[in-house]
Amino acid sequence: MKKKIAIIGAGIAGLTFANLIKKNSNFEFMVYEKEKILPLEGFGIQLANNSISILNQIGFKNISSEKIFHPKTLDFYSINNQKICNLDLSKFNSDDNKYTTLQRSSLIEFLKDEVYSQHLRFGKVIKKISQIKDKILINFDDNTNDLVDYIVGADGLFSQTKSFFETKKNLPKFNNAIALRKILKSNHGLNINEKNVNLLMGSKTHIVIYPINKKNDLNLVCILREKEFKSDNIKQIIEKKILNQNQKLKDLFQDDLKPWPLYSSQKIIPSNNKKVFYVGDAFYGFLPTFAQGASQSIEGAFDLFNLLKENNNDTYNIYFKKRLERAKLIKKRSNFNFFAFHISNPVIQKIRNMILKILVKKQAFINSYLGKVYKN
Repeated sequence: MKKKIAIIGAGIAGLTFANLIKKNSNFEFMVYEKEKILPLEGFGIQLANNSISILNQIGFKNISSEKIFHPKTLDFYSINNQKICNLDLSKFNSDDNKYTTLQRSSLIEFLKDEVYSQHLRFGKVIKKISQIKDKILINFDDNTNDLVDYIVGADGLFSQTKSFFETKKNLPKFNNAIALRKILKSNHGLNINEKNVNLLMGSKTHIVIYPINKKNDLNLVCILREKEFKSDNIKQIIEKKILNQNQKLKDLFQDDLKPWPLYSSQKIIPSNNKKVFYVGDAFYGFLPTFAQGASQSIEGAFDLFNLLKENNNDTYNIYFKKRLERAKLIKKRSNFNFFAFHISNPVIQKIRNMILKILVKKQAFINSYLGKVYKN
């Protein structure tokens, strides 16, 4: 008899896993999404080679070239738009697997196409979960249920799935920082290359701007340090934290900004049930300062799929051990970048910039800092 899997959450992690498992006839599955429509947003994401190679196994190479971009360089600037140095992002590319940027909605649309009609249910909020012998019974608040062999929790940083299984409190922590996002139609007079990923570093803030398609749309994300999040004083925060450092950035922060508090996971802990697995942000939510959130969601789905496909008797332990090691690596780099990008002391900023100019030319450093992640 085929094993049955309930995938909770129709984000990048859940839909990637669904696409992979759909190709294996030994499993039945259903994706359950609590929202009434597919959660889409137009903001950008970056995908390094480690995740593109996985997506290509489910047909990503056939996505319209108009919906994606392949930036080759990361350019470092001061907050005053003074060029510091640049880093070659293409050195880990191959003919098929290239560093890619796109809108999150474009990736979700691609991933949902194969599972949308038969394997995706909306408006499904879990009311209760029970263990029945070696099966798991899921009761939803619309009085429907599902009896499954495995649950894959892919429902994000504030995972509802975890609340039914984890006894220890491990709530995400607020990082005393706010993120701002916006889609730009031009660079608003900035002296940057719109075909590259551009990183502007200032005191307790940094801005990233990069292309997300062939239509000249640019994604802007700004992260700034702030001890509390209040959506009604964002303009004042921008003036105080960003524009005081460079008034020429004013046009970037007009209209259509989406602010949100920046949270990340605290501890990396396994599921209390060997039939329950977490992927994506439900496993561990990273700071966005290493641009690996989406890639790690895809990687985690791929790791779990391969272990279940092989019917490994120790899937639970192997999966957690592998993802734990990977998450620690990404966490360390994300946290270090969070510190380095936001240095406020002018003297230390100059020292950082001098070190950056040296490191981007050191092949050994690039292979260690990026290669260990991008090559997977």
